Formats: sequence, C-alpha cells, structure tokens
Amino acid sequence: MAKFAVAGIVQVETIVKVDDIPVKYSPVVNKPNTIFTYVGGDAYNERVALKALGDEVEFFSMIGKYDMKGLFWEEDFLGEQDYVLPVLNDTPTAVILYDNKRQQQIFEDIKDMRNVEFNMTLFKEKIQDVDAVVLANANFCRPLAASAKEAGKLLAINFRGFTEEKMQYNEDFFRIADIIYVSDDNIVGSADEFVRKLADNYEARIIILGQGAAGLTIFSREDDLLAHYKPVKTNEIVNTSGAGNSLFSCFMHCYVSSGDAVHAIKNSLLFASYKIGYMGTSRGFLTEEELEHWYRLIWGAGK
Repeated sequence: MAKFAVAGIVQVETIVKVDDIPVKYSPVVNKPNTIFTYVGGDAYNERVALKALGDEVEFFSMIGKYDMKGLFWEEDFLGEQDYVLPVLNDTPTAVILYDNKRQQQIFEDIKDMRNVEFNMTLFKEKIQDVDAVVLANANFCRPLAASAKEAGKLLAINFRGFTEEKMQYNEDFFRIADIIYVSDDNIVGSADEFVRKLADNYEARIIILGQGAAGLTIFSREDDLLAHYKPVKTNEIVNTSGAGNSLFSCFMHCYVSSGDAVHAIKNSLLFASYKIGYMGTSRGFLTEEELEHWYRLIWGAGK
C-alpha cells in the first residue's frame, strides 16, 4: 500500500447516451437507462481508483459554498484525509454525451475555480509523508505542484483538456512533472513524434499518451523505452468516460510500489479495460487482488 496526495477537480457529472454525435434536434427524447448523474472529475476519479486498489489518499479539492450537505457529498467526504473545501460560488458540473461509435462530446463548467486559491498551509502540512503527489493541471494546482517539488515528492500530472495551443499555459507544469499523462484527443502529428517532443523538451522520467481505442504510447527515460501498447479486453464496453483517469491512477499505484514502468502499464491497461464496462467515470474499479487475477489471465505469471 502506498500513500498519495491527489488534487484537482470534483464535479457533478451527467452522462447522456445519444444515437449519434452531433445530436439531431428533437424537442423531447424519452429513452430509458440513457441518463446517469453522479460525482466525477479527474481528481475524484483518481481518489476512488487508488482507494479501490488499497492505497491511502490525502485528497484536496474545492466545491460550492452551500454544497457540502448536498446530494452527493454528505457521506463521501467525511474522512479525515479528505480536504474538499466549500469555497467556490457553485460546484463544477459537466455533461458528457456519448454514442455507439465511442465518440464523446463534453460540456464542462468549472465555475469560479480558476480564480480561487487553495489553502497552501493545509496542503504543505498534509503531503509530508506521501509517496507521490498526483495533480490535475487546474489553475489552483500550480502552487501545489511547486510545493510538492520543493518537498522532494514524486510529482505526476494529468493534463486534462490538453491542446497544443495551450502548451504555453501548461509550461510550468510540464517543466517540473516527473510523470506526465496526456490524452491524444488534440495532439498534432503521430503519437511517437508527440511523445518524443515532450521527452526532448522536458525532464519527465515517464510520459504516457492515452490513445483511447488504440491503446497508449509510453516513454520511460530510465528504461530508454518508447513503445506502443494495444488495449486488452476484460469487459464489455458500456461507457469510456473516465478511462484515462483510471489508467493513470493504476499506473501510479503500480509504479510507486514496483518502480517497473512496463509492469505498471500492463496493469493499467487491464484496470482501464475493466472500468469501461461500467457507467459513470468514478465506478468500476478493480481491487488489487482482482487486478492480480486479471494480470495472470492476460499477461501470465511473470512481469
């Protein structure tokens, strides 16, 4: 078991299954079992995934001032290691449309989160004994990232909503991250070219490019490795939302405990494959025992 600090966005998510994207206009569409609302967000999903794997998590985020006793939070954030501060005007929300071709369209509203700072004294105090810090590239995480590096912590960053046009905006994160996760949704050029460019420009020891149905590409500086891995199948696909968060979480769990990037990425592919058999970005996570079982089935007994 490892101990992580995780910070980023918590949001209320509504996932809607549609026939096709773009959506054809109709004044009312009435279909059973096509709308799902629950808690999500990159950091929240990572928190739940790491806990499912048996890790300890110090969790940092922000929600609306009046939402702590709301529909979703009352039972969830009562733990002594959850620091979800009700300091925003409203809680971030998102609507995710998806169709049978695995296309997604996401409408996201993070409210006033870009303009609110997190309690740095609290963060610095609570990360002293963690093994790694896992952050989103949200604006409030910038000083948290700098503080984690000052404390000598392994720093992993999930670059949510990445576009190459925003490279300058994310420059400070890329410069200090030890482990980088980026989705390929908006990259320019081939996967290998993009990952190699990041590896040449920054000092991260691990770079993971999530490629959806195509799998992923990983760079490991320690292993002199640049490799593509195809996805594996463990479950029938229900919804792929949150797959990247789950993959990244499992990689961190396995890498921190083993130091073996290849072993960790194989486990991550399994973990994400199983998760997409469930509706909701924060559901469907394997336990460590279940993950080991699937690893033996898919990859065999060795690493």
